[in-house]
Amino acid sequence: MPPIPELEALRKTQIMEATILAISIHGYANVTMDEICKASGLSKGGLAHYFKSKTELFIASFEEFFNRIFERSRENMARIADPIEKVLSFDWLYDESDPDGTTGYPILFDCMSIAVHETGGEYKRLYHNWVENWIDLLQSALDEAIAKGMLCHLDSEATARTISAIYDGIATRWFIDHEAHSSRWAVDSFQKAIRGLLNPYLIGPINK
Repeated sequence: MPPIPELEALRKTQIMEATILAISIHGYANVTMDEICKASGLSKGGLAHYFKSKTELFIASFEEFFNRIFERSRENMARIADPIEKVLSFDWLYDESDPDGTTGYPILFDCMSIAVHETGGEYKRLYHNWVENWIDLLQSALDEAIAKGMLCHLDSEATARTISAIYDGIATRWFIDHEAHSSRWAVDSFQKAIRGLLNPYLIGPINK
């Protein structure tokens, strides 16, 4: 019997969900394909039907998970009328009770660690795409603010890259050293940093 595309897609999703959970708890280096087989209820041959290697599985799982994160971000931004407030709408990234954060940060840090030492460039590409997706989201909001006459003389791409770096840097401190860098600190810090960055380009006072 030929494979049913809908069931194949569902099975791949189940495998990737099991992989995401395992890596977020134990770390990429400590997760084996045998453990993924057990978690997803597949034999080695069954798993190999969908993913030929640990690298292929990790990359697919990373992309699947963070596509959901970006979709959530787009939906959040779409509910906000003020484009500058859209840029500032990522306080949920610093909520320790949010399961997307507790799952996502360990996976991201694993990807970054592997990218530092790899030779093939797959994980560097993965990290590059992750960053560029954030920049696209932020730039779209900045471009909207420019179109509405709220900002002027602003390079939206360069500014989006800076804002993305602000979010990333604060997130690293917050997640890894939470005792010294609280959620309140994280939100206050990115609000002040981003508002300060945008203030010289504002047409009229920035909202408080």
